This record gives sequence, structure tokens and C-alpha cells, in this order.
Amino acid sequence: MKHVFIGALAMTGAMLAAGSTAYAEPAKPECLAGAKPGGGFDLTCRLAANALLTTKIISKPMAVTYMEGGVGAVAYNHIISKRASDKNMIAAASTGSALLIAQGKFGKYDESAVRWLGALGTDYGVLVVAADSPYKNLQELITAYKSSPADFAIAGGGAVGSQDWMKGSLLAKNAGQDPKQMRYVALEGGGAVLTALEGGHVKVGAGDAAEMSKHHVAGKVRILAVMAPERLPGDLKDVATAREQGVDIDWPVWRGYYVGKDVSDEDYKWWVDAFTKMAQTPEFAQEREARGLYAYTEVGEAFDKQVKIDVARFKTLAQEAGM
Repeated sequence: MKHVFIGALAMTGAMLAAGSTAYAEPAKPECLAGAKPGGGFDLTCRLAANALLTTKIISKPMAVTYMEGGVGAVAYNHIISKRASDKNMIAAASTGSALLIAQGKFGKYDESAVRWLGALGTDYGVLVVAADSPYKNLQELITAYKSSPADFAIAGGGAVGSQDWMKGSLLAKNAGQDPKQMRYVALEGGGAVLTALEGGHVKVGAGDAAEMSKHHVAGKVRILAVMAPERLPGDLKDVATAREQGVDIDWPVWRGYYVGKDVSDEDYKWWVDAFTKMAQTPEFAQEREARGLYAYTEVGEAFDKQVKIDVARFKTLAQEAGM
């Protein structure tokens, strides 16, 4: 394992009020990122670590520890088996974690093996074509795909069964085609997807809004649909959602956290209150936006319920896709 510390100076403030009782902040706050430095889990840990310190909710820097393996599976099992009652440690998670749990790829443990703490931001799935593609909207793409699915190679930054694969499968499903027959090209990240699109090697890319938006604005690719319940602000304000185009697809990519199953109710509440207070500050909004995330805050029991709803939904989608 590797670890680094976020922030150079300790700040004041040692307690966070929780109703009428003040629970002590964790003595050695730590965030576990289930991958190498630089990826989405790292981003998620650093978001919490920077914002908690900047807003003075914690008085000492939060360590970020890296434990790669199984796209978060090794870290998940570590929390359950070694740190189940450790109030100091939170772990990073994402929509992809829920998808992998739904497919049984986190081993013998399911979504009830930890306490889901909260989500502090989100991205959204997108479907993208090359700038010179003849398809101007999602319905045109669906119609073309339906008539000749073998002509459409769809690239994503992940293997079969990943989030990008699932986004492509939703296109196939809405075109009345079998997702298992989809010509999916598994690439290493969104950058490779963009290169494949620009080079004409694939006709469609599945990815995330934050990663693709600047290339859309630059005219290098065209985002046909955002998988969000409503239009996104900023650079993508003129891009219609899938729902607006008559296709009932949402794919939020939340960035969240969990703690061990045996963390006490009092310590769990401390973290819930900390996230709630932090999320209301302008400092946190700046940290979130700097990481290309959109506003989405869900904490405590509400988030725990949402994760379990997501896992159930992904199980259904995976079954429909033949996974």
C-alpha cells in the first residue's frame, strides 16, 4: 500500500456538533482508494480530504491510502475483513462499484457488507460520435444501428460488463438488438476512445460527460446525448438528454464513500454530519467543480438505500444484457 497526506498544515476545530451531542472527530482520518494513484478513486478521496480540511471540519490532514486490485474489490474486502469497526477510515466508491457488486465481482460480499456513507458529486454517461459523423441526434443513431448493428463498432474505456459497455448495451437494447451481439471495443480509458473516434476506427463512443465535454466544445467529437435527468450546465447546456430525445436512459456516475459495517452509529453519524456540513460550503463547491463533477449530495441512510436500489437495477440490466 502507498499513502500520501492531503494538506500541509493542520487546521483548528476538533469537534463537530451532532444534534445535542458532540462526537470526537477521527484521530487519524484516512481514505482508502481502491486503485493506483491518479484515477477516479484517488479523485474521490482527494475531494473529501481537501474539502474537509479546507472547511476546518477536520483539524489534521487526511491520509490517502492506495490498494489496487479488482477495480476496488480488494479494498472492499480489506475494509470488511480488517477495518470493519475503524471509525478513522472511509473508502472511495462509485457507480462502477455498485455495478461490479451486482455482477458478483467483489467476491462473496454483497452491498450490505458495509455502511454506505454518502456521495459528494456525480458525472453522467454520454454517447459520442466523430465530428464528421452523419448522425446529429440519438434517434438517428438508434435508427441506423437498428438497421445494421454489425456496421457499428462501439468503443468504451473498460472491459465487457463495465459501465461503458453497459451504456453501449442500452443503445443496442433501445434499437431492439441483442446487446451480446454488440461490436464492443474495450480500450484503456476515455483518451483511447477519443483517439479511436477521431481516427475513424469506431463509429460510437461511450464515456462520461466531464471527460468528453471539452472535446465536444473543441469540435473534435459530437455528444449526441447526455444520460442525465435534465440538461447539464456549462459547456453541455445545449446538448439534449436522452430523455428529451424519447429514450428513457439515465446513467449517473456518482462518487461516494463507505465505512466498515461495524462502525458505531455515533461514529457513522459524525461522518454523515461532517459530509452534510461540508457540502453546504462554497469551498466544497470549488473543490468539486475543479474535479469536473456536477452537484449531487446524498448522505446517510438515504445514500445507503440509493446504493442498494442501484445494485438491484444493475442486476436486472446485467441479466437483460446476458451478463
